[in-house]
Amino acid sequence: MATHTISQRFNHSRVSLNEHLPVDHRLNQVYRLSAGVMGLALLVFGILGLVHQIGFFDTGGDTVAGLSTNGALSVVSIVVGLLLLYGMVRGGNFASTLNIVLGVLFLISGFVNLALLDTTHNFLAFKMQNVLFSFVVGLILMVFGMYGRVTGFLPHDNPYWKARHEVHEDV
Repeated sequence: MATHTISQRFNHSRVSLNEHLPVDHRLNQVYRLSAGVMGLALLVFGILGLVHQIGFFDTGGDTVAGLSTNGALSVVSIVVGLLLLYGMVRGGNFASTLNIVLGVLFLISGFVNLALLDTTHNFLAFKMQNVLFSFVVGLILMVFGMYGRVTGFLPHDNPYWKARHEVHEDV
């Protein structure tokens, strides 16, 4: 029986969010669907903002779909929407990780833009409804990105549970 140092045991038990999931795993559809729906919504919002020909850094309060917007926010929305749609097409862990990362960025954006409301630095023309939208989208993306990957109650056939409970035997 070989003895392990604490660091060896720690390194064997560490599980990364990038562990491999089979391509046809059922959670892949959750990651793809959430990325696709949010990406499509952001893409439509951005396109509608550009169609209204609002100034690029205009903070006049023009609204699209109930949210304040300008040309810069429309372009950012289109870019993020396309990125999410790419995540939907690629699927798997990429879509899941992309959802998590963009979800965190949406939450950070909500806090930053909350601090910038009613200041001259509010160049994306955010209003309170935009801040709330950022929080909601961020939480939705994070929840769906983490679904089946981050929890204490994973089923025993889940690849992440298997990786976390893998027995390492020395020969």
